[in-house]
Amino acid sequence: MPPKVLVIAGSDSSGGAGLEADQRVLTAHGVYSLTATTGLTAQNTLGVQDIHIVPSEFVRKQINAALDDVGADVVKLGMLSSAETVDVIAEELTRHAVKTIVLDPVMVSTSGSRLLPSNAVENVRTKLLPLTTVLTPNIPEAQLLLESAGVSFTKPENLDDMITLAKKVQSLGSNAVLLKGGHLPLTSDRKVAKSPADAKIVVDVLYSADEPVMLTETEFLVSRNTHGTGCSLASAIAANLALGNTLKKSIRAAVKYVEAGIKTSVDMGQGSGPINHFHSFYMLPFAPGQFIDYVLSREDVEPLWHKFTHHEFVEGMGQATLPVEKFRDYLVQDYLYLVQFARSNALASYKARSMESIAASAKIVLHIKTEMALHIDYCATFGLTRDEMESTPEHQACVAYGRYILDIGQSEDWLALQVALAPCLIGYGAIARRLYEDTEHTVRGGKDNRYWKWIENYTADDYTDAVRTGSALLEDHMQQVSPHRMEQLIGIFKRATELEIGFWDMGMGL
Repeated sequence: MPPKVLVIAGSDSSGGAGLEADQRVLTAHGVYSLTATTGLTAQNTLGVQDIHIVPSEFVRKQINAALDDVGADVVKLGMLSSAETVDVIAEELTRHAVKTIVLDPVMVSTSGSRLLPSNAVENVRTKLLPLTTVLTPNIPEAQLLLESAGVSFTKPENLDDMITLAKKVQSLGSNAVLLKGGHLPLTSDRKVAKSPADAKIVVDVLYSADEPVMLTETEFLVSRNTHGTGCSLASAIAANLALGNTLKKSIRAAVKYVEAGIKTSVDMGQGSGPINHFHSFYMLPFAPGQFIDYVLSREDVEPLWHKFTHHEFVEGMGQATLPVEKFRDYLVQDYLYLVQFARSNALASYKARSMESIAASAKIVLHIKTEMALHIDYCATFGLTRDEMESTPEHQACVAYGRYILDIGQSEDWLALQVALAPCLIGYGAIARRLYEDTEHTVRGGKDNRYWKWIENYTADDYTDAVRTGSALLEDHMQQVSPHRMEQLIGIFKRATELEIGFWDMGMGL
């Protein structure tokens, strides 16, 4: 079961912050998100136009619906809208004995709009802070909380002032405070930057009563795409805590996550755009178990695959019109290629890291041995002996294909070799199955079609089982690669398919 985080926050119609950003962050971390909506905003990158507050009792129902059923490992709080909503949240989190709470005190938007009334600020301080695992204010939000409590403070002008401010905020009740330093950029030697040109770093201060101060330093980034950074940071912390990481490790990871999100963002809208939440999120373009279907339907693969599986050599076998001498020449080269195919699968067994993969490759080698015995018997019906075939030089097409798969096996990893072998393994099964089932165009039966035995061999249970085993392994391992690696592997698949076409061309004497 995946870790679960309940997000209690407002909705951002622009998608850059609020619940929309929270859910993207949690998804990117592999964490399941539940939501309770406290308010709806009409906003875009230029600012907030209006806020609709969700009735507090409805917020209560949302919280209970989530916690009574699915439950949550961590609760993340964002925009809380009203004093009544804060009261309800405090009551329900206490009643459900929620142990880990990340509170992002959303009080002022990036564009400067006030998002929380004064009485709600006081309720956050008195009722939620005592329940909070970590509070994540920026400097203006920290000052608002201290003002609400009547605690005097000095506007921070250096790193020591920030640490002092963090300590004062923590004394209001939360277990820990992460004071964000984005409003106080520093020089490389951690002095206050006097101008934007001097700003080099940002330091976030983590303070809790029973732990030494932790400072997290990141690069000061000049970007207009910072909308939702606070929401995203708090959600990334919540995600890491839900995954079982310590608070310090969670904060370091979350800070770096947001930094990368700003660096890799793209401009959207006319104002403060969102960060990129998916910079480290692999999005494979196929569902689990659907890699082969995806590859064969790609625009850059489908024509090649059709040329391979519907080659005139193949059609000639199905229609019994292929000249026998061409088939005899093909049989000889196919026997020689099977030797290299067996060597490649033996190499795959050596390269495999799990017993399942080792056994699967070994099983395919044993199938090839059986296939070669059948091949020799079949060749005998065309007047070919084993000695004659083994003494025949390999055709260039056979050399090219056989050495390509061996080269992939030597220079690449186990998965690349499986991909290189896949067109042969899968393709022959697909060709034979199509010819076997095409009663309209295929001449059936041994007397009427000398090539029917070839078709039967590749639709037999043992070959079908080998295809099923190889395909399942390929599908399983392809779920673990990056999109970039996937494209590299598809390139290998395409090249191997081209060499298969070359093999048929050889058979036709082209």
